[in-house]
Parts: sequence; C-alpha cells; structure tokens
Amino acid sequence: MANLKDLKTRINSVKSTQKITSAMKMVAAAKLRRAQESAEANRPYSFRMQQVISGLASKAIKATAPELLIGREIVQTHLLIVVSADKGLCGGFNGSIARQTRLEIKRLEKEGKSVLLYMIGKKAADNLRRDIKDKIFGRVENLQGSDLDYNKVDTVSQEILTGFNDIYFDQVSIIYNQFVNAITQNVVSKPLIPVQLNDDKEDTGASNYEYEPDENELLEQLLPRNITTQIYSALLESFAAELAARMTAMDNATRNAGDMIDSLTLVYNRTRQANITKELIEIISGAEAL
Repeated sequence: MANLKDLKTRINSVKSTQKITSAMKMVAAAKLRRAQESAEANRPYSFRMQQVISGLASKAIKATAPELLIGREIVQTHLLIVVSADKGLCGGFNGSIARQTRLEIKRLEKEGKSVLLYMIGKKAADNLRRDIKDKIFGRVENLQGSDLDYNKVDTVSQEILTGFNDIYFDQVSIIYNQFVNAITQNVVSKPLIPVQLNDDKEDTGASNYEYEPDENELLEQLLPRNITTQIYSALLESFAAELAARMTAMDNATRNAGDMIDSLTLVYNRTRQANITKELIEIISGAEAL
C-alpha cells in the first residue's frame, strides 16, 4: 500500500504542474489572437502578389524569362526550407513538420535529386539531427515571434537567392504549419522556385494592363520580393499555428493533471481510512487482551 507522505508529495507535485500548464495555456491564448490577425491580414497580400506574377508570367517572353519564374531544365539539387518552432510543449506541431520533411527527402531522393535543408526554428532541426547532418545549407533560430521583422526575413531570402544564383541548388520549396483554427493546423509543402503560378486564367491580376517596362524586367524585380513575401507569410502562419497547438496541448495537460489529482486524492483518502481502521482494530484488540 502506498505511503501517505509519498501520495501527498505526488499530489502537490501534480498541482504545481497543473498551475504551470494552466498559465502557459492562458499566455498562448492571449498571444494567439494577435498572431491570428497578423497571419490572416497578410494572406490577401501574399495571394495578390502571386496573382500579379501569374499575370505577368502569362505575357512574358518565355525564352528570356527569369529562372526564378520558369526554373532550370536540369534539376539536380532541391532545397527544402523547413519552418518549425523554437520551443516545445505544443503537441504534435513540431513532430508533424519533421515527419513531412522526412517524406519529402525520401520522395526527392527517389526521383534522383540531392536534397539540402534550410532550417528555420530549433525543434525540427533537433528532431532530424541524425538524418540531416550532411544536408544543412543554412540554419536560423529565434526569427519567429510576435515581433517578426520583415528585414530579417529578407536577409534569409537573400541568402537563399544567392545560393540559387551560385547553383548550390536548382529548386526551392518551403514546409510549414498553416493556421486553420485553434484546433487545426495543416502541414503545407509549397514551391518557391520556380514560383507557384495562379491557375485561374480569368483573374491573374495583370491581363488587363499594359506595363512599362516590359513584363520580364518587372518580373526580375518582383520575383525576389515574392520569395521574401512567401517566407514571411509562412512564418506568420507557423507562429499562429504554434500558439494554437500550444494552447490546445496545455489545455489537455491541465485537464489530465486534474484527473490525476482526483485519482491520487481518492487513493490517498482510501489509504488514510485504511490506516485509521487498522489503528482502531489494534486499540480494540489491545483493550480486549487486558
């Protein structure tokens, strides 16, 4: 039978944990609204950027179009930008990114391509450490958060563009968690180079306009900016999804701690009652013996 002191210590320990998980849930919930608003406010800008580029691409001269638009004929190396959290305690948020990254690596290598990785965030990089030690192109931490800086994201995109221009890799895509709601986050794998074009021929955002300078010159300027915009958008989505996942995980942990406290309290009371009954029996038996 369990010792009363040990049970009491364990109950107090679980109560302390419950206070921590409850506080983390409230902090995540407080930050989530602002992060959600930022992610949702950025979506139209990101989408419209792709619409404009799609419209320009439909009128561009393919023979002289930038490689960022049409890609390279021979693709030997593919760069995966992997976005995860810098912190844990957010359920399966980081694990889902790590799983998707492994699947993408297997798929690309099966197609005969080499794979390089640019890791944004600490947790997926730690999770994949054994698998990717010879595949790292770049790594950055503490980039995400409520004070996400567009200029810092631009530094990352410039590093990626430099690698592309220096032919370290021929294609680029990004893997991140997209915020859906407080309960749901979707893992998204999205191409960046060559750019993902809008399939809607009727609403490309450029078909009704004449541009000066010509479309190819505009694309030379817009395509690098689009890379920064899409990475920035992915980081906003990922941070909102991280907070939602943490809020849900901490809510579940708080509930589980409450159930454990109830169970341990029941065992404690039964053990205490059994000890009292045993002592009474011993007293009564001693009195009868006299």
